[in-house]
Amino acid sequence: MDRIVVSSSQRDSLLSTHKVLRNTYFLLALTLAFSAATATASTLLGLPGPGLLLMLVGFYGLMFLTYRLANSPAGILAAFALTGFMGYSLGPILSSFLASGAGDLIMLALGGTALVFFCCSAYVLTTRKDMSFLSGMMMAGFVVLLVAVIANLFLQIPALHLAISVMFILFSSGAILWETSNIIHGGETNYIRATISLYVSLYNVFISLLSLLGFARSN
Repeated sequence: MDRIVVSSSQRDSLLSTHKVLRNTYFLLALTLAFSAATATASTLLGLPGPGLLLMLVGFYGLMFLTYRLANSPAGILAAFALTGFMGYSLGPILSSFLASGAGDLIMLALGGTALVFFCCSAYVLTTRKDMSFLSGMMMAGFVVLLVAVIANLFLQIPALHLAISVMFILFSSGAILWETSNIIHGGETNYIRATISLYVSLYNVFISLLSLLGFARSN
């Protein structure tokens, strides 16, 4: 009898995990499409950039709102508001690349971002390896990144800017590994939070790849 109970519990847990993973990838696909649409509209309309202050307030404000509403249907609307805002913020960046004749770099960055996501996700889903050991390293990486970003605001050193882009790619790749592992091992049961975590990682990888490719092209 105990074996039957344990087996049933494991099966229910597995089904719940698959449901969270499926819902996460479905919502992620929708938010990415919506973000791409707002980025395209922002680019075509030539909308001005939000500026650093508005960017920080909009991002962290909508992030907080999404996490606060993550356990209700309103959390989905907040997730679309956040990803739509992030897409809008991409408009001026994409416009500058297109204006300089570097539209091919945008496609390369998109392809590179998709490849990073596919490789990281496939590795975790195939091996089912527990990546929780990354949490400590990611916290240390976040602190290093924060210090580097603040320093670069004042120093404006090209080499430091390059290093920050590389660190963002590594940090975001680790975040994808960690979040995917967290889902399949039952650590994350809310697909809205999981979606936003993966979206932000993909956004950072894309922006960082654009920065690296733009620097290489300028040289």
